[in-house]
Amino acid sequence: MYPSPVFDHLAHLSTPIGLFEHALLDVPRPEHGYCLDDVARGLVVTTRQLRPSPQVDGLAATYLRFTLFAQDGLGRFHNRRDVDGRWTDTATVEDHWGRALWALGTAAGASSDPRVRRAALDAAVVSLERRSPWWHAMAYAALGAAEVLRVQPGNRVARALLLDARTLLACPTDPTWPWPDARLTYANAVLPEALVAIGTALGDDDTLHAGLDLLHWLVAQETDDDHLSLTPVGGWQDGDERPAFDQQPIEVAALAEASWRAFRATRQEVWLGYLDRCVGWFLGDNDCGMVLYDDVSGAGFDGLHAHGVNQNQGAESTLAALSTLQLGRLALVQAVA
Repeated sequence: MYPSPVFDHLAHLSTPIGLFEHALLDVPRPEHGYCLDDVARGLVVTTRQLRPSPQVDGLAATYLRFTLFAQDGLGRFHNRRDVDGRWTDTATVEDHWGRALWALGTAAGASSDPRVRRAALDAAVVSLERRSPWWHAMAYAALGAAEVLRVQPGNRVARALLLDARTLLACPTDPTWPWPDARLTYANAVLPEALVAIGTALGDDDTLHAGLDLLHWLVAQETDDDHLSLTPVGGWQDGDERPAFDQQPIEVAALAEASWRAFRATRQEVWLGYLDRCVGWFLGDNDCGMVLYDDVSGAGFDGLHAHGVNQNQGAESTLAALSTLQLGRLALVQAVA
């Protein structure tokens, strides 16, 4: 049985404004402020939690306020905010824009609070009119658009974004390296997940199967002897040594998200096996045999080095662990059903 997600450390990193990005060990570092990248991930995790506690509902409300306030009148988003609540950057359509749309779409479809669902949907529709030239951003945005289209099957702007994302995210046909870049980088599995989401939402079997095939390929690249051996923070390409370090929890979380979506699209058990590998990575089934989740506080550790674990417990890593465990427990429910 997987441990349950515990939200105490996430609450410890949070304030009425938002979610601190960094921690020194388990102590928040306010001097680094907040970022929408993490708050959006937090909104995804808290709004889809089954039977959320008052603690989780309170965190979701904070993260939704932050996300709504980050949006400008043109559908772009700020990312960086200081400890006093001032935005320190210009609103853009970079990766945080895509993650915000993913979060708003998830909240619109998964939250148990009708007020949250309506506010998230209204904000998502505004930003779905925008486009980004970066594939990571458009992949995340496609995940949000797919959720909006599920809530409102006739939503014009969600469908239009999915059509444009399908064109941008089309991958090379070279079977030896079917990837849009020369190297794997970070959160790689969002690309095949987006293709699965687009194919499912549009009834496009070719795109769906392209996403499934790409996810199989990616898992094969990041597996060694039946455990995950991840792309390191500096990236990886064919011919580089394995195992490689430092390995980041966000890569595992992206694989877990993609595997869960692939299972929902196909009902094939192989995807649950991949998800199990993702949970196992946090619990010690990794290249170093070390645990990267504190099941008492709910903290996730910031990375796996060649000779140990990064003991800092920041927002991204904590959310990566929580989201992976959350999906693992959903998979157990599906397996029993």
